[in-house]
Amino acid sequence: QVTEESLQADSGADCVSLELRAADGALVTLTADFRQEVKIFRALILGELERGQSQFQALCFVTRLHRNEIIPSESMAKLRQKNPRTVRQAEEVRGLEHLSMDVAVNFSKAAQLSSHIHNVCAEAKEAIYTREEDVKFWLEKGVDGSMFEVLPQGSDVPELQRCRRCPERWQPCICSYSLSIEWYPCMLKYCKSRDAGGRVSSYKCGIRSCQKGYTFDYYVPQKQLCLWDEET
Repeated sequence: QVTEESLQADSGADCVSLELRAADGALVTLTADFRQEVKIFRALILGELERGQSQFQALCFVTRLHRNEIIPSESMAKLRQKNPRTVRQAEEVRGLEHLSMDVAVNFSKAAQLSSHIHNVCAEAKEAIYTREEDVKFWLEKGVDGSMFEVLPQGSDVPELQRCRRCPERWQPCICSYSLSIEWYPCMLKYCKSRDAGGRVSSYKCGIRSCQKGYTFDYYVPQKQLCLWDEET
């Protein structure tokens, strides 16, 4: 499976974005906002028209951006691709991250969390999710808590089950969505040089590439919004 990706960096806004078309046809975008320490995953999933879904379904997952997850925006902006048609393989496969997205984000108030949410998640206004532990971090930074709403959990609602085991299409359930970023510049490489006086200094001399998969679990009011998550 060869995936074509496009990478963009804006060092002025201190953000990077990466877009790819997944094997199932979904358009996946990752936006990293270094200034606000926020990363945004957006998936535009092709709908199943014959099963009553719309043409596509949009999801946004917003999580905390940690240091050293992806190279800085000014380094990304300097990357030049000499051979655009070369098939590249990630040097490091980072472990699958399983995230329980237990909080909904109010689209109309989300701009102060990250100004990019307004553009990236415009089609997913009713489906923007984050995690309680990330919310705690942002609240400590002074973000307005009224944009967050805790979603029903399996522990609160005993009859709430995973969508793949849910027999009724209009029943609420816990949906699961997986995506993979096949190739991205995750670290800078440093080389050492020695000057005439014998002093050693280090300088940036390349990038290390990574591949990483994510699985997001989140509440949906009806299984109809999660038709991909079925037992096969």
